[in-house]
Amino acid sequence: MMKSIREATEEDIQSLCSLIKELNGSEISYSVMENRLKFVEDSPFDFLYVYEETDSILGMLGFRIRENIEDLNRYGEISIISVDSNARRKGVGRSLMEFAGELANKHKCIGTWLVSGMGRKDEAHQFYKELGYEITGYRFVKHF
Repeated sequence: MMKSIREATEEDIQSLCSLIKELNGSEISYSVMENRLKFVEDSPFDFLYVYEETDSILGMLGFRIRENIEDLNRYGEISIISVDSNARRKGVGRSLMEFAGELANKHKCIGTWLVSGMGRKDEAHQFYKELGYEITGYRFVKHF
């Protein structure tokens, strides 16, 4: 069985749309995902990867380099992680998280961090804790 993590391409857009829906329950159009992929391609700090197994996309990882002015360092931010519901608890998420750590090391980051929603908090937050992540604060949002 062939497994790989690789950069997302235009051929992956439909699968990426499905994985976004898995993550937050909202539909995303092909053209919106295409624009997001273009944004990533044009950004020096954003990356999008897919986990592929036997020609099926089972997961996605968004990775962003966050430079901190206040500390003069950088972190690798896991900006999105989503695994197909039929592939959960089979090592896909763990592989993507390990890959994020490798990317952070490659980009000379001092660690990785992520923001997680409350939708699947019991399951997802426990998973992050098992991987050594700690809850360090709250996210405050003001919508306009």
